[in-house]
Amino acid sequence: MKILVVGGGGREHAICWKVAKSPLVDKIYCAPGNAGIASVAECVPIGAMEFDKLVAFAKEKEIDLTVVGMDDPLVGGIVDAFEAEGLRVFGPRKNAAILEGSKAFSKDLMKKYDIPTAAYETFNNPEDALDYLETAPMPTVLKADGLALGKGVLICRNLEEAKAGVKELMVDKQFGSAGDRIVIEEFMTGREVSVLSFVDGKTIKIMTSAQDHKRAKDNDQGLNTGGMGTFSPSPFYTPEVDEFCKKYIYQKSVDAMASEGREFKGIIFFGLMLTPDGPKVLEYNARFGDPEAQVVLPRMKTDLLDTMEACVDGTLDKIDLTFEDNAAVCVVLASDGYPLAYEKGKVIQGLDTFKDKTGYYVFHAGTAFNHKGEIVTNGGRVLGVTAKGNDLKEARANAYAATEWITFENKYMRHDIGKAIDEA
Repeated sequence: MKILVVGGGGREHAICWKVAKSPLVDKIYCAPGNAGIASVAECVPIGAMEFDKLVAFAKEKEIDLTVVGMDDPLVGGIVDAFEAEGLRVFGPRKNAAILEGSKAFSKDLMKKYDIPTAAYETFNNPEDALDYLETAPMPTVLKADGLALGKGVLICRNLEEAKAGVKELMVDKQFGSAGDRIVIEEFMTGREVSVLSFVDGKTIKIMTSAQDHKRAKDNDQGLNTGGMGTFSPSPFYTPEVDEFCKKYIYQKSVDAMASEGREFKGIIFFGLMLTPDGPKVLEYNARFGDPEAQVVLPRMKTDLLDTMEACVDGTLDKIDLTFEDNAAVCVVLASDGYPLAYEKGKVIQGLDTFKDKTGYYVFHAGTAFNHKGEIVTNGGRVLGVTAKGNDLKEARANAYAATEWITFENKYMRHDIGKAIDEA
């Protein structure tokens, strides 16, 4: 089979790497890819939002399956564009990707179908939002309705911060049109857990759990990022939590989308908060999380391509989805200054160290080749260093040891990824 993966970050590197292990695969292309992905796939200089060019490429190369890694093209309707030309593609159609594309839609869906989530109100203009905040309990959470690179969520400790947040989202347009509408919801306390799943429109198969670290600095300080590291499984995702979520959240979400005429095929990522009142949904995503994919996919025993094909064909119930009985930790190596201003083009050394190491992986997020053919930094998040271990503590120690193998000027990372496991 010939496969095309759309995207160019750490998530897409992990997908390409995992798909390459399938005996069904003859050739992988990735658009646009990056310097690390180039080791397992042929990179094609087509942007993820250039649907016409991607469709034309898929036809020219007779691609058997296109896998869309990113949220923007999914929400923009890339699956519809491919299906209209008779091409097989893995991911939700535009009318289903709205599950991630609109916070207001997903909150309304949960309310309508009695899926546990935080209480909320939706606002289309800043004046109404500011009036509501005058009597709202603090702290509170402000969310841009649209896509904002995982950063459009503001946790406001008091009224002053909340008012400033409304200005930032709706008036100053910090995240562009994503803030035209906002959701204000109650602040929930508890452990956060990420659970990814495969969905074929009716059947849902749950992957192993994970936990992300969004803040830029140690001890969850600093600005929100696309993710500074993650670990899997979460020790807080107990059998009791799993049982509750299977009964009240997972299948109900799939059935709710089907009832709305929005059949969902692809990945549903459940962001959960384990509150004192039980698990509640923080958010849905319509694709693999990043960096969650970088710890979940290395632990997946089942053939990824088989599983994605079953989602497209509606035969997921025939797949036996299994994961290794171990743990994985990913530490993101970033450019100092991320997520604001940072320099690119720094030469990366030590990548070859991973080639002969079992259980150690380096997934490229923001890398490129310079004119000398050297691999250099090309983004805020540069690399995801992942290691496995028999348990989380061992995996964490292995991952941090592996971060020392890599050097580049202005290398930055958090030093407390997975620290929460010590409290489990």
